[in-house]
Amino acid sequence: MLDSKLGIFGLLSDAGAVVLMVLSLLLSFSIISWAIIAFKFGYLRKSLQESKAFLDYFFDVYNVDKAFTESERFRNGSLPRVFRSGYIEYRALGNKGDVTQARARIARAVKREVNAEYKRLSTLVPFLATVGNTAPFIGLFGTVWGIMNSFHNIGLTQSASLAAVAPGISEALIATAAGLAAAIPAVIAYNYFTQQINIIERDLEEFSPEFVAAFINEP
Repeated sequence: MLDSKLGIFGLLSDAGAVVLMVLSLLLSFSIISWAIIAFKFGYLRKSLQESKAFLDYFFDVYNVDKAFTESERFRNGSLPRVFRSGYIEYRALGNKGDVTQARARIARAVKREVNAEYKRLSTLVPFLATVGNTAPFIGLFGTVWGIMNSFHNIGLTQSASLAAVAPGISEALIATAAGLAAAIPAVIAYNYFTQQINIIERDLEEFSPEFVAAFINEP
């Protein structure tokens, strides 16, 4: 009887409402976190790959019209998107205004797109940090609550035997384990994505002036 009670499903079937609510919340956090991890991993990988391929082409031809046509092939890259925003402003200017004014307007258009890319790249990533920071504490809350109930039941039954204590303690510790299971992948993914986003952001800061110069120097 004791072995069946110590099984995961047996423990969950006997768990209290608060512990079950905690476990449901942690399960939801975990599912959402893994969905974000899968999405952002593919998104950032494509952005890095397409940005690199576009830069290789851009410096090879150094022609804004050809580069713009080629950039249409890289719809997921951050650098191609920034370049296209500068190109659209460059074409909208035509021959109007002096070089200084044209440079300022193109630089503003590029800067706006860079800021938009920062926001786009960082979308959903803070949720992983939230899960990593809060999930262990939510799990700990479930554990504390479960242990409180276990001691309460010990007082009611007037028995502190292993058979009476073990199921309640095991039930309580599941919440802590669930909190760690939700938090650990979220923290690892958050640190990895932050590193990748920083790489892309450095590229945007480094090559945006190159794009502006290419438009101004275009004959």
